[in-house]
Amino acid sequence: MILSFSKYHGAGNDFVIIDNRSGFFIKRTELIKNLCDRHFGIGADGLMLLETSTKADFHMRYYNSDGNESTMCGNGGRCITLFAHKLGLIGTNTNFLGIDGEHIANLEDEKIVNLKMQAIKGIEIGSDYYFINTGSPHYVCFVNDVNKVDVNREGKRIRNSFNLVNGGTNVNFVDLSQNLINIRTYERGVESETLACGTGSVASAIAVSHQTKSNKSEYSINTQGGKLTVKFNKINDFEYNEIWLKGPAMHVFDGQIII
Repeated sequence: MILSFSKYHGAGNDFVIIDNRSGFFIKRTELIKNLCDRHFGIGADGLMLLETSTKADFHMRYYNSDGNESTMCGNGGRCITLFAHKLGLIGTNTNFLGIDGEHIANLEDEKIVNLKMQAIKGIEIGSDYYFINTGSPHYVCFVNDVNKVDVNREGKRIRNSFNLVNGGTNVNFVDLSQNLINIRTYERGVESETLACGTGSVASAIAVSHQTKSNKSEYSINTQGGKLTVKFNKINDFEYNEIWLKGPAMHVFDGQIII
């Protein structure tokens, strides 16, 4: 069988995207894992299926590179919006369904996509961390310099020791440089550092807002793969709504692979 696909990335967070409106794709864990393999497959942090929905423009189904269906992916949501636009399925505005519910998104141009995230109604604060669910679970800890952190070693340790009843957690290491948030993220399901993480950027911006007791509503996020912007409305220290994730979404190439 010949499989047609597209490759996209959002600030270096890369995805294989498949138009599955016909329902032809076989959702097998090993197949998805092989397609995401950087040595023997296409190579990606995750794979997304664009599927039909009776309640929205489309349904986004997201799988991590380990082949398992996962929670919400912010950069993935922005990339699949651009994919749907290139298919002619949507104009510059859309609403779609993710695993965490409905999202709206819009294209500023062919390179910048804005995605509205789910409201946050609670934050867990530990002795040296914040734990925030932004559609995916995120552990945020502050460090002096993210460039000096062994992200894969420390991230793996925390990922495999926290929130285990719900499958572990993504881990974000954050430092503040003037008005810029520097972030590096270890993603569960990828089991490695990724160049950017949208839901992690949202969690980190909210952690910074709480930590600094700031009334700022917009933060610039410096990831390893590029810059993202997070905007939100702060209701109180533990509740946030009107959360928007903004940043680049890029079509890399289209291809076919025999499966």
